Amino acid sequence: MYLNSMSLYQPRQSLIHRIDPISKIFYILAAVAVPFILPTVTVAVICLLVSAVILLLAKVFRKVIPLVGFSMVILLSVVVIQGLFMAENKIPLFRLGPLIFYQEGLSFALGLSLRVLNIISAFAILVLTTKPSDLIESLVRKGLSPKIGYVLSSVLQIIPQMTATMGTIMDAQRSRGMETEGKLAVRLKAFFPLIGPVVMNSLINTRERAMALEVRGFNSPVPKTFLNQEFKSAYSKIIQWTLILIIIMALVWRILGWLK
Repeated sequence: MYLNSMSLYQPRQSLIHRIDPISKIFYILAAVAVPFILPTVTVAVICLLVSAVILLLAKVFRKVIPLVGFSMVILLSVVVIQGLFMAENKIPLFRLGPLIFYQEGLSFALGLSLRVLNIISAFAILVLTTKPSDLIESLVRKGLSPKIGYVLSSVLQIIPQMTATMGTIMDAQRSRGMETEGKLAVRLKAFFPLIGPVVMNSLINTRERAMALEVRGFNSPVPKTFLNQEFKSAYSKIIQWTLILIIIMALVWRILGWLK
């Protein structure tokens, strides 16, 4: 329960969870780069399906659905705007009342939406199947500054922490008789009494962390050691080189397409 309250990590017994964080970062690079190098709907769909299969194997697919649902609201507006008003629109595809949707705009919006969903899915694989501490430790071992590592760790934890704090403060305010649910006017009235303590609590936690890190010698110039042994999966090098090869093959395919 503590892990879930402090990060988006979902503890599961799966093959994906046993893959090292660096290999998952390589997957993100490949999943993002390939659809941009080969900007076709087919490639974007294939990459998205691969990410979906990985999320299913990791048993965390349901955790991605709310995020995808929220993104779909934004992407739907992109589809409408591009389908109606993109400068390159020429071929009418269908009419909806007085509105004419064009083939060029809808094709562009579809490809863009698929790439965005693929990016979200690829990052979800890393965030949902990797402990933040393991991720940051792996990056620091590879040469990342510990200060930057601390900043990244804080970014990964800030949303779950604020969500948990908000829940605690809402329960406390309800116990004092404050109405926090109901009509929009009631929610707006309760917003400032709730958000104030959340912000103050976040500032206090930040100061306490800084003091704790300083006491433990975080800024000491002495080389740091690690409590845990380096986490490596059995096939990490094979996975990483395979993903690099996929990116190179996509580049070669694109270059050959330009030469034709």
